[in-house]
Amino acid sequence: MEQQLIDSFGRQISYLRLAVTDRCNLRCQYCMPAHGIDIVDRKELLTFKEMYRITRVLSELGVNKVRLTGGEPFVRKGFIDFLEMLDFNDLLDEINITTNGALISNHIHKIEQLKVKAINLSIDSLDKQKFAEITRRDVFDEVYKTLETLEKSAINLKLNIVVQSGINTNEIIDFVTLTKHKNIAVRFIEEMPFNGVGQKAVKEVWNYNRIIKEINDNFKNVEKLIDKKSSTSRNFKIANYVGTFGIIPAFTRTICGDCNRIRITATGLFKNCLFDDGVFNIRDFIRNGASNDDLKALFLSLVAKKPKDGFVAEKQRNSDVSESMSTIGG
Repeated sequence: MEQQLIDSFGRQISYLRLAVTDRCNLRCQYCMPAHGIDIVDRKELLTFKEMYRITRVLSELGVNKVRLTGGEPFVRKGFIDFLEMLDFNDLLDEINITTNGALISNHIHKIEQLKVKAINLSIDSLDKQKFAEITRRDVFDEVYKTLETLEKSAINLKLNIVVQSGINTNEIIDFVTLTKHKNIAVRFIEEMPFNGVGQKAVKEVWNYNRIIKEINDNFKNVEKLIDKKSSTSRNFKIANYVGTFGIIPAFTRTICGDCNRIRITATGLFKNCLFDDGVFNIRDFIRNGASNDDLKALFLSLVAKKPKDGFVAEKQRNSDVSESMSTIGG
């Protein structure tokens, strides 16, 4: 192995979050406005060939794990072909996907044959009507079918639940109860104010402490699990339950110390942190004729400037955090 991506705080970067599109088939309230967002022209998106090349160069610098996000990855035509292409990269240990599950049930068998180790399924309610209100689309039955199919598959399944004040906090217990008989990892995510229209007003703060108190008040045998280094969640299980649950302190940002991630948006914007406003456009760099060695030198120099944490990154921004999560890459 040649040079490794190590930042100025000694953290080794081994994990890429790559958004393959900014488009989505749902309109979740906390993610984007009802009318959607201004989607970019297709030629502004990285091609799958460019994405493969970027991933290959990064894997030669020690990145061995890729998470594909969007928007909704399965909205992009040719996404399954891209998964098969990525599978050829012998330096990647795992490919993971974040999806809303509405379009993937026909592809699960094929995905099982690839290096896809885990799928994160975004599902913010187990109530069909409330699900439709949150997503502004009536696809609950299809998403729940995906949940059940994935739970029986060889792929590790995590459920992502954005805890939304006044909307789904009364379902926290229902989601934990799902882990009794299902081999799943439920993940409660602190609400992020990125809905494409700036920070939104929140009725009451459902942060990490409030969520874990709600669970402790309702279950007797909550066991703390040992978290893997660089885990984004603090993980637990109920004694004798099959699955686990965790809380991602996305907004209070107590998980930055071990950060091993970088992000690349669908238009090729390189982000050292969810909270920065993008530090370099790789798409233009590639299209202007950059060689793989140029790319390596670029990635090494960008990672060297990775901020200590999300608060520092936000402070260094030139603009307020107001993008849609669909644009940033979930």
